[in-house]
Amino acid sequence: MNRNTPLSPRPVQEPRHRVRSAAQLRALGVTAAQTAAQCLPGGPWQQLLPGVYLLHPGPPTGRERVHGALLYAGRPPAAARRGATGPSASGYGEAMVTGLAALSLYGFASAPPMLALHRIDVLVPRTRRLRSTRFVQVTRAASLPRPERRLGVPLAPVERALADAVATLTDASAVRRTLTEAVRDGHCEPATVVRELSAGKLLGRAHVVEAVDALLVEGRAAAEGGLYAMVRGHGLPEPLWNVDLCLPGGAFLGAVDAYWPEQAVALELGTRAPHEEHVTFAAEREHLERLGVTVVRMTPKALREAPADQAVVVRTAIMASEDREPAAHVVVLPR
Repeated sequence: MNRNTPLSPRPVQEPRHRVRSAAQLRALGVTAAQTAAQCLPGGPWQQLLPGVYLLHPGPPTGRERVHGALLYAGRPPAAARRGATGPSASGYGEAMVTGLAALSLYGFASAPPMLALHRIDVLVPRTRRLRSTRFVQVTRAASLPRPERRLGVPLAPVERALADAVATLTDASAVRRTLTEAVRDGHCEPATVVRELSAGKLLGRAHVVEAVDALLVEGRAAAEGGLYAMVRGHGLPEPLWNVDLCLPGGAFLGAVDAYWPEQAVALELGTRAPHEEHVTFAAEREHLERLGVTVVRMTPKALREAPADQAVVVRTAIMASEDREPAAHVVVLPR
C-alpha cells in the first residue's frame, strides 16, 4: 500500500467509512505496519482514539467523532472481523451514545451542536473493561436499554440520555431547559424522566429538584391542553374541569381533571409525580368506584397519540352510566 493512497473511495463519502477500527482495517487486509505508516506526520491518516483511525488528515467532523467513539467503546462482532459490510459489521457491539451527544442527535435545541461538545458519552455494559479517553466518556449500566437509531447511530432512549446529560450539568437553567423541551416536544413523559433521574440518584441535587418541579408543571399543562382539545374536538359533553370530589360531610375523595356529574364519570390524567402515581390513584379510584363513580384513567402519551380512541373510551363510560345504579351524592369543589 502506498503511504499516500487512501483505503478506498468510500472514506470521502460516508463518515462511517472515514473512521475505522484496527480490527476493521485488519479485516480489509491492512496490516498494523501499514496503518502506522499511513499515520506518520504528513500522512493521509491519523489516530483518532486508541485503536480507531481517521482516514483523512483533516479535523474530524461531529459525526466522525460519534462513529469513532462507538468504535472505541464497541466490541467488533465476528462479521466485522471477516470484512463484512452490512449492519453487523458496524463494530459498535452493544455500545450506544448517551448524554448531551445523544440529545443533540435527537435534535434537541437545548443541546449543543455536536462539534461544540467537548465529550461524547457512550453507554456500555458494566462488565466492559474500558477507560474514558480523550473526548470519549464511558458510562456503564448493569442492564442496557434498547437503543433507538438515528442515521444508523445507536442512541440511548431519550429518558436515559436525559438522565446522563443532567448528571453532567451544573447550571440550573440548562437542566430546566433540557427537561422542559423533552416534555414540551413530546419526546417522553415526565414520569419516565423522573424515574430515570431517581435511578441515577440525581434527585438529591437542589437544581435538579427545581427543574423536575417545572417539568411536572410543563407536562401537566401540555396534557390538559390535549384533554380540552379532545373533549371539544370530538363533541363530548362539557365536564367540570379540575375539581375535588368530597363526601357531603367533607371527607376528601380525590382530585380529578374532568368530571361529568350527571353521569358520575371522572377522568384523571397520569401527570402526578411518580411517588404519588400508583398508591394515591389506586386508593382514590377504589373509593370513588365504591360510591358508583366511574373513573377513567388516561395517560398523556395516549391522549397525544390517539385522541380519537381516548374520546371513544370517555363516550362509552358516559353512555354506560344509563345502565348503572345511581351514584352516591358527592360534593364537587373547584381546585
